[in-house]
Amino acid sequence: MKNNKYYPWIVVGLLWFVALLNYMDRQMLSTMKEAMQVDIVELQSATNFGRLMAIFLWIYGLVSPMAGMIADRLNRKWLIVGSLFVWSMVTYGMGYAETFDQLYWLRALMGVSEALYIPAGLSLIADWHKDKSRSLAIGIHMTGLYTGQAIGGFGATVAAAYNWHTTFHGFGIIGIVYALVLMLFLHENKEHTEMEKIARSANEERTSPFRGLSLLLGNIAFWVILFYFAVPSLPGWATKNWLPTLFAESLGIPMSEAGPISTITIAVSSFIGVIVGGLLSDRWVQKNIRGRVYTGAIGLGITIPALILLGFGHHFLSIVGAGLLFGVGFGMFDANNMPILCQFVSAKYRATAYGIMNMAGVFAGAAVTDLLGKWTDGGRLGLGFAFLAGVVLLALCLQLYFLRPKTDNME
Repeated sequence: MKNNKYYPWIVVGLLWFVALLNYMDRQMLSTMKEAMQVDIVELQSATNFGRLMAIFLWIYGLVSPMAGMIADRLNRKWLIVGSLFVWSMVTYGMGYAETFDQLYWLRALMGVSEALYIPAGLSLIADWHKDKSRSLAIGIHMTGLYTGQAIGGFGATVAAAYNWHTTFHGFGIIGIVYALVLMLFLHENKEHTEMEKIARSANEERTSPFRGLSLLLGNIAFWVILFYFAVPSLPGWATKNWLPTLFAESLGIPMSEAGPISTITIAVSSFIGVIVGGLLSDRWVQKNIRGRVYTGAIGLGITIPALILLGFGHHFLSIVGAGLLFGVGFGMFDANNMPILCQFVSAKYRATAYGIMNMAGVFAGAAVTDLLGKWTDGGRLGLGFAFLAGVVLLALCLQLYFLRPKTDNME
């Protein structure tokens, strides 16, 4: 199968479902707060709930650079399979949690296991897809993340129909079974495997796992990309973790309704954004080497008015419309992160680079998640969303000024 000309797209399809599970398992907790706080009273505090969401992000961020270095040196198939299996077991185990401390440490363990996936998955797709299909392939994979986020929004609905324990058990079992499917059908890229063999036989500056890290940190363009990636992660993670709460407060509806509405709004619009952004970028870069940079910039520009409207809107059409606008813009941005990285970083170090980017983005997300928890207790959640628009504008200006690639695929 791996020699089939369609196999690069089969890889995207296989990893699409992994991406779905990756975000679904982490997202559904954000909508099940009301159901869980009956049994775990500490969750009645928005500050405590913010801590619970933030610990995942802090651990996820700390592990991400190491996850990238591991993915650049080991077989990515088995790294992905192992990652999925462990976080699915954690999801299953969360159904047995009886105390806040138990949930807290399980979320920390989930952060470790889920961090191993994204650098390995995206670098594997980037190796299977080059030139005319890279942004589209990455974009399609990203729709799996958004779909998982949307399905995770139904966590409160499922918990209301059954209970939150059963919800965690059911989704955990699905991931465990799918890890077995990947063992049979997912394969490493042959060119990448051959490159690793040549590098090892030639002892090609790969004796230290930190060699790639030092090269990346000496690359000015990488620092710009790092900032460009991290800043939009602030509103990105804010919508993932706090948009259901914002919808419930701004529209005056219960969380069982606000969860699905908010997550579906973002997921559907982001789906549109990554497809549009992927197609536009792949075509634009054929005519202008900065086409991917410009496509990502258009996406970021769209998110700015959306964040302001999310912060100050109080009617259904304005709130949902702002969510749709944000999703389209963020999707266009998201589909081009790895393709832009490929223009500046060699294939040998892309997973490491994305791991560092993931760390920066997640740390930004952890900080804003914790901060918005405090702002929610003070009744200022909407103001927090609006404030993020100014920060995104700064990242947009720096991106356009500094990112000037010379090739679409750095060897």
